[in-house]
Amino acid sequence: MMGKENHSVVTEFIFMGITQDPQLQIIFFVVFFIVYLVNVMGNVGMFILILTDTQLHTPMYFFLCNLSFVDLGYSSAIAPRMLADFLTKHKVISFSSCATQFAFFVGFVDAECYILAVMAYDRFVAIGRPLHYSTLMSRKVCLALMLGSYLAGTVSLVVHTSLTFSLNYCGSNIINHFFCEIPPLLALSCSDTYISEIVLFSLCGFIEFSTILIIFISYAFILIAIIRMRSAEGRLKAFSTCGSHLTGVTLFYGTVMFMYLRPTSSYSLDQDKWASVFYTIIIPMLNPLIYSLRNKDVKSAFKKLIGKRPQNMFSQR
Repeated sequence: MMGKENHSVVTEFIFMGITQDPQLQIIFFVVFFIVYLVNVMGNVGMFILILTDTQLHTPMYFFLCNLSFVDLGYSSAIAPRMLADFLTKHKVISFSSCATQFAFFVGFVDAECYILAVMAYDRFVAIGRPLHYSTLMSRKVCLALMLGSYLAGTVSLVVHTSLTFSLNYCGSNIINHFFCEIPPLLALSCSDTYISEIVLFSLCGFIEFSTILIIFISYAFILIAIIRMRSAEGRLKAFSTCGSHLTGVTLFYGTVMFMYLRPTSSYSLDQDKWASVFYTIIIPMLNPLIYSLRNKDVKSAFKKLIGKRPQNMFSQR
């Protein structure tokens, strides 16, 4: 058996990608290009819509604006590179570029966990404490909550990136994935990954548990507040307001928990690629649709934005 001293140090990685079939690669390129295009248009559109319409300058839409930002952030850390790799034979990425992609992905994803928790808390205050809403969700409070979310994401990316890329990679440099993800990187390392796995499980577990707990408690109080409502119309409006968020939370957390809160012995990299596709590419595309299709305020703001130019043209005549 060859000793470690006979292995060369890895300075670059090679992605296996989703498939090795050239024909399927072209099909996947077209499909995922369309998905990413819708993703960019939806999230940038949501971002612009919320910034330009004063009626949407409320805490709920401030948080939704930040959700669009992080969705676009972590999907853009993955999708452009993945699309380029569909068209190239040699899917090579340098060690430093791999670490950068990894860091941006982890930071944005973990920030999104806390933003989703903050959005649940915001809905609880709006429905359960409407008279105190302006005080409990003041501008300073909203900014502090967002700053805390991004700070948590930054801490997570520093910890994970430093641990993962301080490991020794001195054997194979072929990543059985389409981006620099924790499980396939740990599988490649020739170091003892026990500590990294414990930190991964503990930190991800803490982030998942703490944010899910916030969401669960918030919705428990929301449910109590809705039950106490006398107006059927008020109950329907409250359920409608929370429905979009619950859908987004279920999709996001379900996939993330499946990916990370399992022992590494149960990982199946070939199967996990598709789970990764779902939460890195598909969910960021779905979120703008989920939060806009059933939202009258967003629909109204969009119609006003679209109608501005024709109205201005007619008014000049």
